[in-house]
Amino acid sequence: MSKMWKRHLRIAFSYLFLLLQLKFLLVETVNETIPVNVGLVIDFEDWIGKVGLSCFDMALKDFYGTHAYYKTRLVLNIRDSKRDVVAAASAALDLITNIQVEAIIGPTTSTQANFITLLGEKAKVPIISFSASTPSLTTIRSPYFFQATPNDSAQVNAISAIIQAFGWREAVLVYVDDEYGVGIIPYLTDALQAVDTQVPYRSAISPLATDSQIIEKL
Repeated sequence: MSKMWKRHLRIAFSYLFLLLQLKFLLVETVNETIPVNVGLVIDFEDWIGKVGLSCFDMALKDFYGTHAYYKTRLVLNIRDSKRDVVAAASAALDLITNIQVEAIIGPTTSTQANFITLLGEKAKVPIISFSASTPSLTTIRSPYFFQATPNDSAQVNAISAIIQAFGWREAVLVYVDDEYGVGIIPYLTDALQAVDTQVPYRSAISPLATDSQIIEKL
């Protein structure tokens, strides 16, 4: 797994443990362990979900292996968002209403995060996203939403610097026609224009496009 993913997951868990420590600061006098229900909404069939699930499991074991004195014990309640916004919102609602989780980690995509944040804010349940990176998430002004990974707009200055170094005055933007591709294009266009590089054409490619369709598009 890349160091970047490990860092994002560590940040997500740092947010989570900070919130839980603040909430359960007064339980040190209690002898028995206290279970703390936390929701995890991910796409079971997506590679990000699979990697994330393995990392969360390892992180919990590592944390309690070195902090055995903690009275609180995180209990992950895992739900599959099924790569669908409605399914993700339904999973979050179930976790909030029936399980009464203290926080929700996820979901995987930015579109899902937008919907779940609304539910979390209404129920006063923190939403911690470790993978959603669309720049539009920066417009969420909710105190219950924590984006634990840099948004995609952080990449545009590096891209524009490379193009400037080669002295290119025009650049055609080829991107995947999804929330990530569409979301970063305005920021990339502005960054290129700032170094006097024009964008005469943009080519959107469907996420479902075959190799031959991509070649034809190019």
